[in-house]
Amino acid sequence: MYDIDTLNKKYMNLSDEIYIFDTTLRDGEQTPGVALTVDEKIQIAQKLNNLGVDKIEAGFPAASLGEFEATKEIKSLDFDSTVVGLARSVKSDIDSVLDADLDYIHTFIGTSPLHRDYKLKMSKETIISTAVGAVEYAKDHGLTVEFSAEDATRTEKDFLFEFFNEVIDAGADFIDIPDTVGILTPIFTKELITYAKSNFSCPISVHFHNDFGLATANTLTAIECGANQAHVTVNGIGERTGNTSLEELVIILYSAYGIDLKINNSQLYSLSDFVGRLTGIKMPVNKPIVGDNAFAHESGIHVHGILNNSSTYEPISPELVGHSRKIILGKHTGANALKSKLHDYHIELNDEQFEKVFSQIKSLGDKGKCVTDDDLKAIALTELSSARETPIKLKGLGLLSGAIVSPTATVKLEINGVEKETSNTGVGPVDAALNAIRELIQDTMHIELEEYNLEAINGGTDALADVFVISSDNEGNKSTGRAIDDDIVMASILAVLDSINKLLLMKKTEEELNL
Repeated sequence: MYDIDTLNKKYMNLSDEIYIFDTTLRDGEQTPGVALTVDEKIQIAQKLNNLGVDKIEAGFPAASLGEFEATKEIKSLDFDSTVVGLARSVKSDIDSVLDADLDYIHTFIGTSPLHRDYKLKMSKETIISTAVGAVEYAKDHGLTVEFSAEDATRTEKDFLFEFFNEVIDAGADFIDIPDTVGILTPIFTKELITYAKSNFSCPISVHFHNDFGLATANTLTAIECGANQAHVTVNGIGERTGNTSLEELVIILYSAYGIDLKINNSQLYSLSDFVGRLTGIKMPVNKPIVGDNAFAHESGIHVHGILNNSSTYEPISPELVGHSRKIILGKHTGANALKSKLHDYHIELNDEQFEKVFSQIKSLGDKGKCVTDDDLKAIALTELSSARETPIKLKGLGLLSGAIVSPTATVKLEINGVEKETSNTGVGPVDAALNAIRELIQDTMHIELEEYNLEAINGGTDALADVFVISSDNEGNKSTGRAIDDDIVMASILAVLDSINKLLLMKKTEEELNL
């Protein structure tokens, strides 16, 4: 393992203070299809404050009455986090920030040729004078000023640095370097931030977008080169493909760099889930840190390691971020994982029962199914309640159903070692199969189906079918039967055969006792 202190001294220029500037409520809300109410913004802001971020960009007060009200209301809550309002380099926008009772403004203007020529239609000189005027006006009114050069990474280098020097001289407290369309790569980030750090007298903030999937990597590189502050959003949401992910950056700095930002890391997962639900943007299962699969394991080799020492296949503990570990059952499942799951649910199986359950889990996995915990409990409990002896076994099943012919089932059974086969019809495939079973066992016993219950263990069209039946014989004996399968007809047949075998066992026991 590399020694971070050695690497820091040799390759990095970490700032003594690193600040987290959260813009979930501003840039995050610019995610296509996302619109938060005032109350929803307040709830997220409260959670961000509890998390411990340094700054919360609450909105763009001049954009709408709702934005203004939300920003002003959040400021009135007297958070430990600094509440920030966005503004263009326009007097009326700055006045809206002041009217919202804010003390910190994030203002901006486009600096790249594309923005100068096609959006703003301003010369370089006008861009600079407009920016300087905005900074001076904001400072004259007592605001802390952070200034962004929008589309900085596509701005001519000489002009960008001239621009920043002018706004710094005008009194800017922070300068922000946005990668507005996410074109940076780490090596160019290193060059840009290293130069800025050695030439500017005020703290440097970075605001990176994720168009090339490099927002977090680029932000981390910027911090390595001395950037003082990172703009982030919960779950990395934002324009187009989003922004630097709050949870990713915070945990990387904490676990890989040993930098404690005083963030309540254990709240990260719940915050992610909360924002995901309010915005309607569900995280991919493989999302780092907060995805459903971030601490999920199926492979037998991995699970065996995890059960002995979680660090074998986890870089951090799920508890660090308020997440939980999941042992997933499927075709890659090993015996250790299954035993661990059964132990968690206090289900004890003998060796034969365990092998049957293990085999069924593997079989379902081979069919492409992921076995949930509810599935496992149902399968294991079904095995526990199954008949110990099975004089009647299913050897084959064929079904025919359609608009022209009546549902027909062909069933082959082994009865006390002798195979028998027949076909029968019914009102449906299950009924047809049960009629065929009755015909095959009529010489052994007569049965009636007293009760039939079918449940899907989980939602979805591929849910496992859990069938419970009560059968009776002609002597009035009753017995339950249960079976689980991904096919409803098969589960029904196996449940009925289970109940029949129990009835036969009861009859055998009575005969032995009479002897």
